[in-house]
Amino acid sequence: MKHFLSLHDVTPHELEVLLSLAARLKAERRAGITHPLLAGKTLGMIFAKSSTRTRVSFEVGMHQLGGHALFLSSSDIQLGRGESIADTARTLSRYLDAIMIRTFRHEDVLDLARFGGIPVINGLTDLQHPCQVLADLQTIAERKGRLAGLKLAYLGDGNNMAHSLLHGCAKAGMDIAVATPKGYACDPGIVEEAKADAKASGAAVLLTEDPDEAAAGADVVYTDTWVSMGQETEKAARLAAFGAYRVDARLLSLAKPDAIFLHCLPAYRGFEVTEEVIDGPQSAVFDEAENRLHAQKAVLATLLPGR
Repeated sequence: MKHFLSLHDVTPHELEVLLSLAARLKAERRAGITHPLLAGKTLGMIFAKSSTRTRVSFEVGMHQLGGHALFLSSSDIQLGRGESIADTARTLSRYLDAIMIRTFRHEDVLDLARFGGIPVINGLTDLQHPCQVLADLQTIAERKGRLAGLKLAYLGDGNNMAHSLLHGCAKAGMDIAVATPKGYACDPGIVEEAKADAKASGAAVLLTEDPDEAAAGADVVYTDTWVSMGQETEKAARLAAFGAYRVDARLLSLAKPDAIFLHCLPAYRGFEVTEEVIDGPQSAVFDEAENRLHAQKAVLATLLPGR
């Protein structure tokens, strides 16, 4: 791995190694074992989109690995004033050991990797969110003891979370069923990539507009906010379109009795999920949130030591 831009770019073996390392780093951290693997290394964190979990988990992760994280908002650097991605990448590569970027355009992440000379990590774009899904897979493996052969049901918007879940499940050999309303389907190119990966791993990909069909027999039920950052003007239309996709007790009951519920957070109770589900015994959302820290440490520990 030179970068971590998309789970589609990660081989099944690399995914297995990352998840194994994340589990080990988590266990050893809890046992009081320190990991100065990145002593003297610096991660630049570019935020065009604000965040709670992404900023804190990367900053703490670098600290726990012995390195340093530098927060760069779009108002702090010349990128926010019109400097090109290429010039930003070339300049920051002279100062930093890696860049994590959380932004809108996926092309900006690709250009940072193309023009820079250091590893680039996709902290989120409008198209994909691979760091979150790496943590999701870690959480599922913790709870279920395996990934291959399980079924994940995603209900809601065909957004960056749905895209990275398609990639991640397909790579891991997990069946995935994505239910979205008409007009909110996943990107066709992402779907084709996932189907190709699924064919290689033996997984199945189902796309439907029926949330009940997707949830039936699932081991994992997943949803995300209906109104992402930058979509506030669409709120009324989205709330009307997604009502049938709310994860409530009835919908969760269609999954397996021991199914777990996941949500990347922040969650809006009463909209995409009811309180009884997200705060109920089948919810694993805060284990999932914690695992952002450990999964990203695995990415950092894989990409940066050779710098």
